[in-house]
Amino acid sequence: MTVRVPPASASQVSGSQGSAPQISVLIPAHNEAGYIQACLAALFASDPLPEGQCGEVLVLANGCTDNTVEIAQAQPVPLGWVLRVLELPEGGKLKALNTGDAAAQGAVRIYLDADVLVEPALVGQIAKALDCDEARYASGSPLVAPARNALTRAYGRFWVQLPFVRQGVPGFGLFAMNRAGRARWQLWPDIIADDLFARLSFAPQERIKLPAGYSWPMVEGFRNLTRVRRRQNAGVTELAIRYPDLMENEDKPSLTPAQLLRLMARDPLGFAAYTLVSLAVKSPLFPSQQRWTRGR
Repeated sequence: MTVRVPPASASQVSGSQGSAPQISVLIPAHNEAGYIQACLAALFASDPLPEGQCGEVLVLANGCTDNTVEIAQAQPVPLGWVLRVLELPEGGKLKALNTGDAAAQGAVRIYLDADVLVEPALVGQIAKALDCDEARYASGSPLVAPARNALTRAYGRFWVQLPFVRQGVPGFGLFAMNRAGRARWQLWPDIIADDLFARLSFAPQERIKLPAGYSWPMVEGFRNLTRVRRRQNAGVTELAIRYPDLMENEDKPSLTPAQLLRLMARDPLGFAAYTLVSLAVKSPLFPSQQRWTRGR
């Protein structure tokens, strides 16, 4: 199947004309006017790429009804980077990713949510870690952005202490792979958990956690936290049914009773918030009615 790439609504190049980019950053964006400028500014403030390399950023504006496109087009582009804004008439993250992959030129692919802020060292660390012939997957060290809602702050504070977040390579909000890794499948399937699909397409020993961080915003409020958690659970179930072989690559450590007690003693309010949401996830009062839910 061929994915036809529509003409870009904007293309900006700075300093790398004639050079094919080695790194492609794909940013699916649906009505991200409040976030895309900060996302791009943080990305373009990255440390210099490895010598001789240049990067491209593809903003995949899908079904936007706000001024996401105009804001992205106006972003200054530093030396060594290319910015393209692809304006797609229909919304849909997976279609946007397929369009972006068809247009991307880099051997390293970074998939970045439009509300995520990367630390300056992260892109360079990804480029070096994935500069190999073997299939590899990488992500940074996630940090939860400060929340306005008190419950979300407590929940997030506890959540980042879970073994999977601290020890694993979760990849929520940002993940990357090299050309050999991306060749493991063709088009992105129409599923809920694209990030989980990507992570489990690699064995644990093929996944690399990098020291540089990125700031990832958690949804605000009890109802939204519950809906998103339900959606995440549905994504895991869907993946297990449709791609059972991938589940063999899951290495998510369980929280032992001793670990739980230590975390509870360290942060009782965070434990209470996390437990409240976990119990509510099982209640039919807070269904997730959309396949993709942000809930800000």
